[in-house]
Amino acid sequence: MSVRASVVLAVAIGTGSALGTLLCGCALSSAPPAIDPAKVVDLSYVYDQGTLYWPNAGGFRHRKDGWAINDAGWWYAAGEFTSAEHGGTHIDSPVHFAEGMQHVDEIPVSSLVGPAAVIDIAARAAADRDYRATPEDVLAWEAEHGRIAPGAIVVFRSGWGARWPDRLRYLGDDTPGDTRNLHFPGLAPATAELLVERRVAGVGIDTASLDHGPSTGFRVHRILGAANIYGIENLANAEKLPATGATLIALPLRIAEGSGSPARVIAVLP
Repeated sequence: MSVRASVVLAVAIGTGSALGTLLCGCALSSAPPAIDPAKVVDLSYVYDQGTLYWPNAGGFRHRKDGWAINDAGWWYAAGEFTSAEHGGTHIDSPVHFAEGMQHVDEIPVSSLVGPAAVIDIAARAAADRDYRATPEDVLAWEAEHGRIAPGAIVVFRSGWGARWPDRLRYLGDDTPGDTRNLHFPGLAPATAELLVERRVAGVGIDTASLDHGPSTGFRVHRILGAANIYGIENLANAEKLPATGATLIALPLRIAEGSGSPARVIAVLP
């Protein structure tokens, strides 16, 4: 094989690979990273004592065992943490409000990665803290960007992330254990029904719940769950996402028969 042919083959296989170097007999420059770090947005909040949970749910506790120089003279750190399934940036599995539907460990990984359709409701939410995103909000987005594709992950951006982690401003009430006076934006049930028709994979929002704060029947959760559509709540940095073009990746802990899980959610920008 000629040097030129070996270089062509090396590039076809992957510039900078060990095989490419072997074939052409020369050192090739390192390939650029597959994902530009500047294009990665972390959509997750840190878990600590300030993490917000549903008022009547448990919180986050981290016990540090060791975290010191041990008897052998070297550093060792390990610990344990406990957390409710639904708190901080987390995923609601369909079974959360729909008996017999997917547990969090049963959500296909392929459904947890998809194109993000980001619908901005911030102006309406600023005028009405109990605003519920309407089908008209979705249809207006589609009129500009095209029909939401099956398998998309739809994110509603309310601007509520600017209030995190102020419990009173974010949840509308900071009374421990009391869920009767919550105020924050969410979705209308008719909007959930439209998204079921669009066959989306998941629906996310930058508030504490897909159902708005005053909800008592949680119709949005029930409609989406019955269609095996998961939810993502308490998204961070939603304002950094474009309306289209980003790829969202939401990875929960694979808790057997879990109704939800803390999740590391990121987006890769176009």
